[in-house]
Amino acid sequence: ELVVQFQVLNQSCQCLAWKPGPVGVWPCPGESQHVVAGYSDGTVRVFSVSRTEMELKMHPHAAALTAITYSTDGEMILSGGKDGTVAISSPRTGMTIHVLADHKGSPITVLQCTRKQYHDFGVEGGELWLATSSDRRVSVWASDWLQDKCELLDWLSFPAPAGPEGLDSLPPSLAAFCPWEHGVLVYVGFGLQKEALFYSLRKKQVLRKISLPAFATSLSLSPAAPFMAIGFGDRLLRLQPCPAGAPQDYAGHDDTVHFCSFAPSRRRLLSAS
Repeated sequence: ELVVQFQVLNQSCQCLAWKPGPVGVWPCPGESQHVVAGYSDGTVRVFSVSRTEMELKMHPHAAALTAITYSTDGEMILSGGKDGTVAISSPRTGMTIHVLADHKGSPITVLQCTRKQYHDFGVEGGELWLATSSDRRVSVWASDWLQDKCELLDWLSFPAPAGPEGLDSLPPSLAAFCPWEHGVLVYVGFGLQKEALFYSLRKKQVLRKISLPAFATSLSLSPAAPFMAIGFGDRLLRLQPCPAGAPQDYAGHDDTVHFCSFAPSRRRLLSAS
């Protein structure tokens, strides 16, 4: 059942994210639920689902948006553009407080935030976040939004052969923090091998690799059990136990599985082609 619909004329919506509620509460009773969306003209719009209206429009980017997310407390919006810039904006004030150009020149494919212990990794701040760009680079940051601090923690660059002939677009570069293994992130993308890499932010090295049947086109990590879901271009969705175990394959799609995501309930896995 369609509950509510927001329409922006003459613009394509490229990415969106739900505002997180308090930890362990979903949905949050009595609180307005919000969705943030990024558009092809470089604008960011915040919509109130309960009031069925647009509450805020910001223009932090000169290029189309390609990725967007909220900070873990919902107090900041992180957005990434086709030109590789990352903007951090406040939905309370509508102001953009940081613009980071570290990935400039390559579209941002993933932005993700996770909570951290305050002095984890020897840096201050209560939040870790990562940005991934299509040139196979991942930057990891520690932030304290209240103190206006944003510190680069790690910079990963993954090698790859020259692009294959006849392939119009390379598989996306995708990374995600590992929910069940503290201080570890998972990376998939076009590279020397078809594999998923588990990288330790503490040891600054790849801990292990899981071989894949093809280059991944989508990635999601279960918030509870050690499972990851991976979509592929040949209509396949794989549920992979970690660190080892027999994968379970689902062949229900008719095209590239370009999106997969575990539900907050942890009981369902959504995929789209």
